[in-house]
Amino acid sequence: MSSSSTPGLSRLNDADDDAASAALHEVCASRAWGSKILARRPFATTDALLDASDAAMAELTAGDLAEAMAGHPPIGRPKPGDPTSSREQSGMAGASDDLKAEMLELNLAYQEKFGHVFLICATGRTGEQMRDAVRNRIDNAPEQEREIVRGELGKINRIRLTRLTERAEGDAA
Repeated sequence: MSSSSTPGLSRLNDADDDAASAALHEVCASRAWGSKILARRPFATTDALLDASDAAMAELTAGDLAEAMAGHPPIGRPKPGDPTSSREQSGMAGASDDLKAEMLELNLAYQEKFGHVFLICATGRTGEQMRDAVRNRIDNAPEQEREIVRGELGKINRIRLTRLTERAEGDAA
């Protein structure tokens, strides 16, 4: 990680609250998480920002986590026109029709049980690895699953924040 300031980190630090809030909302849909990050600006390093994200994630209530999860599309169905979810879910892009159908079925069963999408840090994972993860997690108790989701959201936020701080002005998401 970065031990010094980057152009993207400087932009986040220098942005007005509305612009910074909008950028953070693209990272995580939880308003509470975004507010906690905003309150700790400016950040001297990307590592300091990531540490703030971890601390904010640890403090989120079940309702805050639900709000964060609502910003994530189901695995295998990235938001149309959203390069972030398409990039993060690229492991499903080349999946067989059978695997995609199985993931849809598992996603629906998971959502019925837990009331939210199956959430996993999909970056770098194959479709088979994501399928195996949902199979393994569907039998969890709701409280156990909520803490796993918290951890997965934390990983996703770290990846997205790192990309945000590394982007030069004008770069695409």
